[in-house]
Amino acid sequence: MHFERIRHKRSMIGPIVNSASTLVGGVVGGLLVDRLSEKFRTQLPMTFGAASMAIGITLTIKIHMLPPVIASLLIGAIIGEVLSLEKRIGVAASKTRFIFDKISPPKQNSNLSQEEYLDKFIGVLVLFVASGSGIFGSINEGITGDPSILIAKSFLDLMTAGIFATALGLSVAAIAVPQFIVQLLLLLFGRSLLSVTTPGTVADFSELGGIIMFATGFRICGIKSFPIANMLPGLFIVMPLSGFWSTYLLPWIQAVG
Repeated sequence: MHFERIRHKRSMIGPIVNSASTLVGGVVGGLLVDRLSEKFRTQLPMTFGAASMAIGITLTIKIHMLPPVIASLLIGAIIGEVLSLEKRIGVAASKTRFIFDKISPPKQNSNLSQEEYLDKFIGVLVLFVASGSGIFGSINEGITGDPSILIAKSFLDLMTAGIFATALGLSVAAIAVPQFIVQLLLLLFGRSLLSVTTPGTVADFSELGGIIMFATGFRICGIKSFPIANMLPGLFIVMPLSGFWSTYLLPWIQAVG
């Protein structure tokens, strides 16, 4: 019984299934671009953007402590700006597009300017690689061994990758690589947190992921192009800051008050 439990905790099913669904959806969508109408390709991403915002709202409800979440978002955004994460991802996306356009020359997606392409690609990259459900699902599998969250996410990613690939080409399939790497690292990170994770820190982590997901929805819908990639460092700050706030700062504030 004990052996089975340990083996289950070492499962990597979630990242494998999720990245495979993105790969398959990206390839199929990139190859079927000529068979889908313009209305079909342009209207569905609006729905996906709305879904991203809905997921973001759902995750923000789980908040435990607001101050460490906001502080992590701001500090993370500053770090992202200093490191120019948005620009660096854009350069990588541009190189990725060149490689995959050599394999499968763009047709319908050729009407996108380089700036429009990069803006959409970064939004999709964050949606797949840094979504609240993906991040939380990976860490949750690392802690509990349960891959159900990532498996459920895989069904949505399969369709989403297919739709976006009709506009961005086969380069969408390449997102499966960083998606798998990030989810695997987060899964391993989750295993290392078994002794220190609390419901409060996980809730605040989900809250920040929800804010980023909400901003991603605006970007996908073309309403406002938030610098999403620059917000990502906050995800690595929020849990330790939340724990520090709850353990040290909050009792001090209550004592002083």
